[in-house]
Amino acid sequence: MDSAKSEDQFLRHVEKDVLIPKIMREKARVLCSDKVEAFTKCCKESGLLMVVKCRNENAALKECLTLHYKDPALYEECKQEYLKEREEFQKTGISSKKRQEKVPNSI
Repeated sequence: MDSAKSEDQFLRHVEKDVLIPKIMREKARVLCSDKVEAFTKCCKESGLLMVVKCRNENAALKECLTLHYKDPALYEECKQEYLKEREEFQKTGISSKKRQEKVPNSI
């Protein structure tokens, strides 16, 4: 087993339990965007009664999100995405967010 590769693949607690799940939540929200939209619309239309009136939309949203949170393939995809970003940051010292902000203005 290549020791450099295993070091690159090592994940700290915060990476496994916080950073990768954050990416998963963002992706799950996109994958469940129709349910997010339905729940949001219901809440806006229902005002203070949203707790009662939007139960079905809330349940559908939770079910969709939970399905994706528990998906091992999605976890692996997000883990690989995270590792790629981490490797790029280690090479450049620039986070992906900062790289995206540095779009050239001159044309």
